[in-house]
Amino acid sequence: MTGLKIKISMFINYFLFAILLNSIGTIILQVQHYFGASPSSTAMIELFKDISIGVTSFLGASLLTHLGYKKSMLLALALAGLACLAMPLLKTFTGIKILFSVCGASFALTKMSVLGTLGLITQSEKEYISTMNFIESFFMVGIVCGYFIFSRYIDDRQAGSASWFNVYFLLASMAALAFVLLWSTPLQEEGRLLKGSIRKDFSGMLRLILMPTVVAFVICAFLYVVVEQSIMSWLPTYNNKVLQLPSTMSVQVTSILAGATALGRLVAGIVMKRFNWFPVLLTCLVSACLLVIAALQLSDKMGGTGWFSVPAVAFLFPLIGFFLAPIYPAINAVVLSSLPKSNHAWMSSLIVVFSALGGMLGSLTTGFMFEFYGGKTAFYFSLIPMTLLMTALFVFDRSRTRRQADVTVLREAFS
Repeated sequence: MTGLKIKISMFINYFLFAILLNSIGTIILQVQHYFGASPSSTAMIELFKDISIGVTSFLGASLLTHLGYKKSMLLALALAGLACLAMPLLKTFTGIKILFSVCGASFALTKMSVLGTLGLITQSEKEYISTMNFIESFFMVGIVCGYFIFSRYIDDRQAGSASWFNVYFLLASMAALAFVLLWSTPLQEEGRLLKGSIRKDFSGMLRLILMPTVVAFVICAFLYVVVEQSIMSWLPTYNNKVLQLPSTMSVQVTSILAGATALGRLVAGIVMKRFNWFPVLLTCLVSACLLVIAALQLSDKMGGTGWFSVPAVAFLFPLIGFFLAPIYPAINAVVLSSLPKSNHAWMSSLIVVFSALGGMLGSLTTGFMFEFYGGKTAFYFSLIPMTLLMTALFVFDRSRTRRQADVTVLREAFS
């Protein structure tokens, strides 16, 4: 029963942070309406989120070993809950930046704590993987639900209405529920955490990033998140500004992106059991490029106020999530399987740090292009990092193959 309560708490945690972090596209659109802010200035919101995720992930390994997993998750929920509670009271642009900074740091703590907690409450590798898949599924469900939850609080009749701030009372209540549930559930972790230090973690990651395979992977991860965040964060604005959909529909239609991503990862899990990851990912990237070109060519057909009157392109473009979905989990699994388990913690920190940097660059660049060159040009920009990613994947595959060959030669020489 204790294990079940912990799992339910982690499900709620991931569900909550999925709504908070992936609401950034909705918030970017609403901030432009409510504060009259420019696209380039609203793009800075992503910077506050990603920097806080990166910094917390960088320092998190040492922090978790001193606080413990349960206290770290409780701290994350408390901070996120208080930030949500303050939002409807402040109603300021600065408050929004602080909210995403707090939520970014809280999510980084939560994600690392969940990974550690699963090792304590699961009895086998299969149970660990199964539980993690359920939690990740809840994350995708949270993203989809988040678009509809936020859209319920948006008033299309008054573009400058402050009604959307009230959604944060609901999110603060969810954080309080998760906090109470986790606080009332015992978790035996004493004596099972190894004490580390910030200096040791830093030197370990520095040694790791000097490896050619890791350098190639980091570039792949960085470019992937540039593409993902440039689309996910700005799709609601694209729907509203380019396709001229109402704000509510602009947010709701974006939920297709999250649904397509979830389906893409499910299908990829089946496909990659039979085929090598490299040709599968290249096929996905080529398909994604063709879909971007096709969708943007059709974006001249605009308007629509309901699901049945929305132009086809509004449904077509979010399907890019289906083709992009397999890339990030696949390259993470490949690089981790290429390294000793003793390096996995440091590698995980590098993954989160460079993902945050990629997300920040993708959103900022798209925001500036949206303002100065228009929405269609901004989304055509995604073709550049996608093309670079194809090249980076080729280099990553070659460096990994070469490293495996070197290891084989050494083993044969000393056998």
